[in-house]
Amino acid sequence: MTRDRKPELLIPANNLEVLKTAVIYGADAVYIGGEVFSLRAKAKNFTKEEMAEGIRFAHDRDRKVYVTANILAHNNDIKEAEKYFSEIKEIKPDALIISDPGLFMTAKRVCPEIDIHISTQANNTNYETYLFWHRLGATRVVSARELSMAEIKEIRENIPDDLEIETFVHGAMCISYSGRCLLSNYFTGRDGNQGECTHPCRWKYTVYDNEPEKEYEYAGYVEEEQRKGEYLPVYENERGTYIFNSKDLCMIEHIPDLVDAGIDSFKIEGRMKTALYVATVARTYRKAIDDFYTSKEEYEKNITWYKEEIAKCTYRQFSTGFFYGKPTHENQIYDSNTYINEYIYLGTVLEVKDGKCLITQKNKFCVGDTIEIMKPDGNNIKTNVIDMTDENGEHMDSCPHSKQPVWLTLSEVPDVYDILRVESEKA
Repeated sequence: MTRDRKPELLIPANNLEVLKTAVIYGADAVYIGGEVFSLRAKAKNFTKEEMAEGIRFAHDRDRKVYVTANILAHNNDIKEAEKYFSEIKEIKPDALIISDPGLFMTAKRVCPEIDIHISTQANNTNYETYLFWHRLGATRVVSARELSMAEIKEIRENIPDDLEIETFVHGAMCISYSGRCLLSNYFTGRDGNQGECTHPCRWKYTVYDNEPEKEYEYAGYVEEEQRKGEYLPVYENERGTYIFNSKDLCMIEHIPDLVDAGIDSFKIEGRMKTALYVATVARTYRKAIDDFYTSKEEYEKNITWYKEEIAKCTYRQFSTGFFYGKPTHENQIYDSNTYINEYIYLGTVLEVKDGKCLITQKNKFCVGDTIEIMKPDGNNIKTNVIDMTDENGEHMDSCPHSKQPVWLTLSEVPDVYDILRVESEKA
């Protein structure tokens, strides 16, 4: 089922700089969180003023902005939500992303003119659930990450055309069902369902068998007779294991299947990520979608480029999640919690003047280094750092202080919004 319109590319942002990066590098829409009611409370998130500026920036370029309010609300949240939604309506986001029925009804009452999208946190696993939300007035439902491609396609065949399906196609995978996890609350008192998750799924654990003094680390799957032949993980030695550490989702090689399933919005996970991550993922998926809608042959010709580029942002190895069957132990990473990080983010070009460019430095680099200019159109340009000065015009050999404004003279002059990066082994 190929939809008449291209699927939307929906990109995350945790601050104004990243929102602008997402728009410039190919997003059709950006989703952000405010200072309350968002499941990414540890992200910097947006003040009301920053939201307003970001929405203006996006709307000026015919792009959309969605605001998340997807916590599971308690009684004491409702009055505050009424006030929050009253403020939000003044800056005119294109939609609110909500999971809690109480917040849904509050938003409908306070700002009925704003579309409501139903978050994946609402466990949207069947077409009757989609129809339920549609009857209440939702314009879009985000599919649960536990759905297969075939299940999503069946949902599309059983819901109205004006109800949109949004689906995660890239990013971190949560070990818990549709993200409903109690581990953080249990271990630390910080509730993941209230936006304060400490990500204990990424921690290292020692796993014990029934024998109290015997410790195990993952070693494979074996048949255990007392469990009626069921295949269970076995662990051994004292080093511990990252038992809950899932690989990341990546569907860049499967755009045709996603389109055929009738998905309206391709969603990227990552509201805690850097501008480099956002630019890399947005640019790569933008090109893949556009190439596919040019021709299937064009898309297939460039798959190697997509795979190479998408690997230049941080990731924990890749898998296809639940799309082609339920994940197995091969979708977990038991021996490490380390990101693969091929490139280091140096900064985004904020201004170009007299052949020099201004960045706010993110990581250290030096005069004489060879770095790379990452452009929104897909080009990557090698360039040499000829000179750098601080905001007072004082020359520096390197920039060791994070967030320091730095003027650079490069052998190739970049444009505003270009991103500077360097291969990690050279950083």
